Amino acid sequence: MRRPKIVHIIGTGTIGEPLIGLLSTQKKNLGIDEVTFHKKSPLLSDRAKINSMIEEGAKFVCDKEKKDEFLKLGYHPASFETLEALEQASVVIDCTPQGIGHENKQKYYEKFKHNTLGFIAQGSEFGFGKMYAKGSNDEALNRSEDQFIQVVSCNTHNMGILIKTLGTDARGDINNLAEGRFVLMRRANDVSQEKSYIPAPQAGSHDDPKFGTHHARDAYHLFKTLNVDLNLYSSAIKINTQYMHSLWFNLRLKNPVTKDEVIQRFVENPLVSITYKKSANLIFSFGRDHGYFGRILTQTVVSIPTIEVTQQGKEIVGFCFTPQDGNSLLSTISATLWYLYPDAYEEKLSVFKKYCFQEI
Repeated sequence: MRRPKIVHIIGTGTIGEPLIGLLSTQKKNLGIDEVTFHKKSPLLSDRAKINSMIEEGAKFVCDKEKKDEFLKLGYHPASFETLEALEQASVVIDCTPQGIGHENKQKYYEKFKHNTLGFIAQGSEFGFGKMYAKGSNDEALNRSEDQFIQVVSCNTHNMGILIKTLGTDARGDINNLAEGRFVLMRRANDVSQEKSYIPAPQAGSHDDPKFGTHHARDAYHLFKTLNVDLNLYSSAIKINTQYMHSLWFNLRLKNPVTKDEVIQRFVENPLVSITYKKSANLIFSFGRDHGYFGRILTQTVVSIPTIEVTQQGKEIVGFCFTPQDGNSLLSTISATLWYLYPDAYEEKLSVFKKYCFQEI
């Protein structure tokens, strides 16, 4: 008898909530039999979104000792509970706040390794498993080794796809990048979050002596999975906006390119959106109006009017925008399908192709 293909998501925040919706509404096309999800705290303010997820076809589970509290608040948990959901899951996706993914790995996931194809955590969980970003290092995934995967942060996705698109030679090998410098202008918080908004731009420290901020460190280790050593450095500043992260990049190449060649590479990459807009609010609005669950699923949105090639073709500068959780969502679904259908995951992922907008 075939074992059901069940995906279990832990956490219902910025990543977890849209992920549950995406997988639930597309589970038939993706070959998923059931989507379950876990929420830790019984809050009245979250009841509407949880019930909405249930209406979309997902099954809500909670800890045994909190079930009565959820019931009193009008939640509708499934008959089974947390440990049972983990036991039956084919793939577990951890979308909890920073640090909890590692705790869950030690407390739960190591115990269920024998029964689960794979465990996926998000960008804050450095060291959880093989680092992954769709379109940057797919070839690094190994079925015999990678039962744990860390989907890198949304800004690391952006940096990764820039490097993969512009730093490769004609064969696709990443050997044409001499140096990469990045300034990340981060939004203060997500539109779905109440906390952490700031009154004015807030500069970040360069806490890493080699990479500046963790963004370049993470991008370095992402490509280290391909046995590539890159010279990367990043700075970060938080901006008092809720729209989108933006990124300024300076890539110095070993061999020259023309501006037309750079733009053509962006156009040809299906995981890159190009735009002739220069304002984050206009791009964010496009995603809200035309995206899947309001999300742009490409890895970056490159502003073509800002692209310049200098130093006799060996230096590329420009601005691009990060599609927030959209790029992380696509990579998370890609990794999930890779566990479930290792020989057909690209084909199944194509259901989201129309939301990887080639132009915005």
